[in-house]
Amino acid sequence: MIGYVTLGSNDLPRAAAFYDALLAEIGASRMMEFGENFIVWGRDPARPALCVCKPYDEQAATVGNGVMVALAVQDPAQVQALHARALELGAADEGAPGHRGGDFHAAYFRDLDGNKLNVFCYENKA
Repeated sequence: MIGYVTLGSNDLPRAAAFYDALLAEIGASRMMEFGENFIVWGRDPARPALCVCKPYDEQAATVGNGVMVALAVQDPAQVQALHARALELGAADEGAPGHRGGDFHAAYFRDLDGNKLNVFCYENKA
């Protein structure tokens, strides 16, 4: 149902370098670019993607309170690795990797523009 999620940035080149390095860890790369306005990353055009853009109205990008993007990965090792990579790239820690209830394993961080992201997996997939 979800095609893509968009996050705003006030410094697209900086955001692009962050997401190029971070999303490469899970096999995603740039799928689409439109000038200096936005970039889309993904693994397959038929699956959900992540877009980072300058706001269309040319006002400053701001972080939505309560808004979060969740990136699904395969296992707890990938949760740990992606969270660690995000922090290496300058992200702020919002919650270390660990169990959050049941089989849900997750970690949280804020990107360079302050957008909140989650990396998660379900350990015992049926």
